[in-house]
Amino acid sequence: MNNMQPMTKNLLVVNFLAFIATWVLELRGIDLASLLGLHFFLASDFHIYQFVTYMFLHGGLTHIFFNMFALWMFGNVIEQVWGPKKFLFYYICCGIGAGLVQEIVQYANYMYEGIAAYQYVNAGGVQMSTDAYINLWTTIGASGAVYGILLAFGMIFPNERLFIIPFPFPIKAKWLIIGYIAIELFSAMSTPGDGVAHMAHLGGMLFGWILIRYWRNHPDSSQRFGRSNGMEFFDNMKRKFDEHRTRQTEHHTGWQENPKHETDEEYNARQHRNQEEIDAILDKIRMSGYDSLTKEEKQKLFDQSNRK
Repeated sequence: MNNMQPMTKNLLVVNFLAFIATWVLELRGIDLASLLGLHFFLASDFHIYQFVTYMFLHGGLTHIFFNMFALWMFGNVIEQVWGPKKFLFYYICCGIGAGLVQEIVQYANYMYEGIAAYQYVNAGGVQMSTDAYINLWTTIGASGAVYGILLAFGMIFPNERLFIIPFPFPIKAKWLIIGYIAIELFSAMSTPGDGVAHMAHLGGMLFGWILIRYWRNHPDSSQRFGRSNGMEFFDNMKRKFDEHRTRQTEHHTGWQENPKHETDEEYNARQHRNQEEIDAILDKIRMSGYDSLTKEEKQKLFDQSNRK
């Protein structure tokens, strides 16, 4: 937990606390999922704040485990690249976007079944009022936001190789994301009543894709989030090893930050050129992934990290 990024850690803690609170309050007869879960917008129990609160609730251990595992695994990396403010904004937007898509799907189902024309409906052999029935259409879980994080990883590091159970070989991130999209589409069409909000998952990805495309076309717009320039991602991965190696390099080569034969102006100009080269490399990583770098660019990035 010590090496985990602050916003990722906070999200994990909030989700687990909400899960514990759901279980404790349920023992006292309080259904937190009914209060804070996302209801169908035509239901009497719907409230606008549920678009945010629903993504911090989960229906069971398996549900929260897989969502939080993916958040820890991929969210930690994305936060290091973007910084905590931009990461949180993206996470919440993907979650809200997933909720909006789920509402649209539920409304389409509502109209297709002609529920508005009935005062009572028969659900599972039980007759209930239409309002009580549509109040049962409740969505909970961070899956939509987490699927947005998966998409971000695939777009930022498309050629990064990952080992995914049960495959015995590494899979590039871009193919993994395409596979997830195909599975969710197939599941949504073949098993519409399985209790899983497949379209909400895809909605989180859709809103994530829109945000990333917008930021790439308007790079200045994301500066307000105080994002990292990306060096922190590589520095954190190699910090302990690099610090030891840097000390050894300085000891054997006598490398100095500002050689005596350089004037201050020459030194500042050299540092400015180096920073421009590093910024260009980081922009290339954000656009095409780390594997798109040439051997010289990777070495330049590695050498720069050693000097931090």
